[in-house]
Amino acid sequence: MSSARINQRAVALFTAVAATRAGYLALRKLKPGGAGQWERKNYAGRTVDLCAGPAAAVGAVAGGVAARNLPARVRGAASLAVVGAGLCGAYDDVVGAGDARRGFRAHLGALRDGEVTSGAVKLIGIGGVGLVAGALLKERAVDKVLAGVVIAGTAHFVNLVDVRPGAAASTVLALGAPGLLKPQGALAAAPMGAAAAVLADDLGERTMIGDTGAHALGAALGAAIVAGNGRFGLVAHAAGLVAAAACGDAVSRAVKALPRV
Repeated sequence: MSSARINQRAVALFTAVAATRAGYLALRKLKPGGAGQWERKNYAGRTVDLCAGPAAAVGAVAGGVAARNLPARVRGAASLAVVGAGLCGAYDDVVGAGDARRGFRAHLGALRDGEVTSGAVKLIGIGGVGLVAGALLKERAVDKVLAGVVIAGTAHFVNLVDVRPGAAASTVLALGAPGLLKPQGALAAAPMGAAAAVLADDLGERTMIGDTGAHALGAALGAAIVAGNGRFGLVAHAAGLVAAAACGDAVSRAVKALPRV
C-alpha cells in the first residue's frame, strides 16, 4: 500500500473525527429549537440527546470529501448517500418519535393498509437514494441495482443493530476496518472516524446517534463497500444484507421489547 493512499485514509479519518466533534459540541451547546427537541429516552429510560447523529453525518461527508485521491463522482455519490439517508433518518427521529411500531413488516403492513408511517418514508427514501448513489458508482445496469441494494441495506442494517449504547458505532468500526485495505479505503475511513468521534459519549449514555446517525453512517459504509467491490462482491454483500435484515428485523423488535434495567 502506497504512502499516498495511507495519507488519504488518515486525512479522511481525522477530518471526519474533527468535523464530527466540532458539530457535536456545537449542537450540544446551541440545541436549535430548544433542548426538548433534542432529548429522548434511551432503552433504560435515561434522558440523552440526539446531537451525535447529525454531527456524525456531517463528519462522514466531510471525511469522504477530503479524500482527494478519489474521483469527484465517487466522493459525490458517497456524499449523496450519506446526506439522503441521514435526512430520512432525521425525519423518522422527529416524526416517528412516538411511534411504537418496530421493524420492516410493521411499517410495510401499515403502508398496505393505507397509512404512510415515518418508517415507511424512511424505507422508500433510503432505497431511492441508494439506487441513485449506486448508479453513480457503477457502470452496468445490474451492478447499479446491486450497489443500490448494498448501500440501502447497509444503512438499514446499522440502524437495526442500534439497540444499545455504542452498538451502531462499534458495528461501523468493525465492518469498516477491512475496507481500509481497499484502494478506495478513504471512503471507509470517513464513517469510521465519525463513529469513533462519538463512541465514548454514546457508550456513556450522554447522547445517541439515533436514526439520523445510524442511517448516515451505514450509507457511508455501504458506499465504501460498493466502491471497493466488483459484481461478485456486490452479490455476496447484497445476499448477506438481505438475510441479516430478515433476521435482524425480528431480533431488533425483540431486544427493544426487553424490560428496562
